[in-house]
Amino acid sequence: MDNLFGRTQIFTDVEEIGKDNILDVLDEASKVHEQNVTEIEYLWNYYKGKQPILERIKEIRPEINNMIVENRAKEIVDFKVGYLVGEPIQYVGRGAADTEVINRLNDMMLLRDKESQDEDLATWQMICGTGYRGAFPTDDDTPFVAYSIDPRQAFVVYSSGIDKRPMLGVYQVVDSEGDTHYTCYTEKLVFKVVGEDISVASNPIELIPIIEYPANSARLGAFEPVITLLDAINTVDSNRVDGIEQFIQSLVVCFNVEFEEDVTAGKIMQSGLLPLKRMDGLEQDVKILSQELNQSETEVAKADMYNAVLTICMMPNRNGGSSTSDTGIAVIYRDGWEAAESAAKKQEMLWRKSERQFLRVVEKICETIQGATFNASDIDIKFTRRNYENIQSKAQVLTSMLDNGKIDPKLAFIYSNMFPDPEEAYRMSLPYITATSSQEVGREA
Repeated sequence: MDNLFGRTQIFTDVEEIGKDNILDVLDEASKVHEQNVTEIEYLWNYYKGKQPILERIKEIRPEINNMIVENRAKEIVDFKVGYLVGEPIQYVGRGAADTEVINRLNDMMLLRDKESQDEDLATWQMICGTGYRGAFPTDDDTPFVAYSIDPRQAFVVYSSGIDKRPMLGVYQVVDSEGDTHYTCYTEKLVFKVVGEDISVASNPIELIPIIEYPANSARLGAFEPVITLLDAINTVDSNRVDGIEQFIQSLVVCFNVEFEEDVTAGKIMQSGLLPLKRMDGLEQDVKILSQELNQSETEVAKADMYNAVLTICMMPNRNGGSSTSDTGIAVIYRDGWEAAESAAKKQEMLWRKSERQFLRVVEKICETIQGATFNASDIDIKFTRRNYENIQSKAQVLTSMLDNGKIDPKLAFIYSNMFPDPEEAYRMSLPYITATSSQEVGREA
């Protein structure tokens, strides 16, 4: 495949999408989406280990053609996903948000298995640069159901205006007869399109329920910028094994040696012999033709490429550092961990932007079905990775903030970063905080 430079964002010039222009908008958008799908398929297969080295053709000694896949793409994706969403994303209150409402929202997300959906969505982000989530009304235990959607089956069309607002969310599926069924959502309408047939219904939540989660503005996958380096590492590995095998299976050159009449050239070559034409006046001789690959120089070249991969992808190295006495935060700022943290924080900002759209959809669904709702603006999205690192320091921060009479105890639980779910921790601790405060007041009296 040609070089990859991220997925193409889909735009439309129309100001409003209706039944009269939905086919035109869908046709133009599908052309861009299909190109994206082709690239996503390639990246998905690359992540699984189906890489170009498996198709290489070796012209010299083709019988020795090792195809080694050192799947660093999977290593990069798995690390990035684990580092970003290895711990559950939690919702915490902002300002005067009701703790019970936030806890109920977190419970609904738990029932909908949002944690595993976040992991699936982040995996697609790291592979192909974008992911999609859908939220729809239901009459089940909770008023909504949420899905992580395969990016090969969904896309969002944005306005080409200055606001770049989402105009159309599309989910597509191909039936057993090969016909593509499109379900298209605008803020007002829902279209179901099969070929030229269109059915229209109103959108009860008046929001687009399919939300895109881009990994970055270019929609680049985590290993996409270093694919050529990864291919080169595979080539080096394959050639190294070829070199070892060719050294073991070195050809024996026979100078001025005759073979029996029934021995063909093919049989001679299968035996690892290379006969040279008999010439009068030359002595007979047999020599081993071999030249061993310099493994140490090859390892240096490979290590240099791998270090470049880690640097470009902002991943920690495996050197272990120059000091074994570092503890706590010092470990984060050495060996590339600072770069990994910086990359994760950058992605967190884009994730929060999409997550707030998701929360607005969930809020609208809850309001439409149950009549009761929460305010999405009162909710903060908390990434809880590394909660148990530097636990002693975090405990000291929590204690100091709780002892400060000018700080709300709830803020102490949130900003100490000690608990994966600070709302739940605060709720469970509130009786003890109240009891301790009452005892202190009694002693003062």
